[in-house]
Amino acid sequence: MRKRIAASFAVAALLCACGGNSPNGSSSSANAPSDGKRVEKTVKVNVFAAASLKESFGEMEKKFEAAHPETDLVFNFAGSQELVEQIEAGAPADVVATANAKTMEALKSEGKVGETDVFASNTLVLITPKGNPAKVTGLDSSLKKAKLVVCTPKASAGGATVPCGAATAELAKKLGVTLNPVSEEQKVTDVRSKVVSGEADAGVVYRTDAVAAGKDVETIEIPGADKIVNDYPIGVLKDSKNASKAKEFVDYAKSAEGRGILAKHGFKAAKGKASGGSADGSGAPETPGATGGEAPKNK
Repeated sequence: MRKRIAASFAVAALLCACGGNSPNGSSSSANAPSDGKRVEKTVKVNVFAAASLKESFGEMEKKFEAAHPETDLVFNFAGSQELVEQIEAGAPADVVATANAKTMEALKSEGKVGETDVFASNTLVLITPKGNPAKVTGLDSSLKKAKLVVCTPKASAGGATVPCGAATAELAKKLGVTLNPVSEEQKVTDVRSKVVSGEADAGVVYRTDAVAAGKDVETIEIPGADKIVNDYPIGVLKDSKNASKAKEFVDYAKSAEGRGILAKHGFKAAKGKASGGSADGSGAPETPGATGGEAPKNK
């Protein structure tokens, strides 16, 4: 009962949030193009996305809305399993993008999402605060006296798991190491925040989080992490009230320009041909680095 009540409050809050401003503080009422004329935003598209997509989708938002001034993209970033629970509870989503296929399958099996495509992938790294004060060298004995933070590998009451937590547990098992974290978080961005603030000596996060943290962290590669890949699927909700515009954003995320943005933020793009070229739907040459390869390295 307590979980149902909590879910109801969460959905109620989302209903309010989805009727207001986007998470980055941009206005949802009108857009002012370069010619000075204001264009009323008449179409609202609610995008539910894994927390690790916040920076890349934030950049896509600016480009997409500039090309589609009548459209207001409203984002809800959270842990993938949390997104699933919110949608199951009736939250008004048009697009959903999760950090692994398993969480998306839960929505597909319930008939809530139609066709989905993998549009990006992510791998794990270890990060420490700037300067690495605890002298951590990897998932090894250097962690014995260090405060390690990870995503929780535990399943929720509904059976869903946190993708970065599941990947961390799988990686630790393959490496034959036992991790003893001081805390387990529901969102990878919370792991990153604790490391950046110095609350933790080290944290296992996605490569994209290391890129987002920039000079605030030191990045340590984990041997074998490249074999534990989280694929990110994206799709339109079947009961979307703005399915055509929702699909346009999905297509943009898979386009050459979208892939370029994803690569810039540390993702590897999904295998296969990009769909379209830019935010306005026009063809454009493939963005360098947008079809995979190494993510940018922190210095």
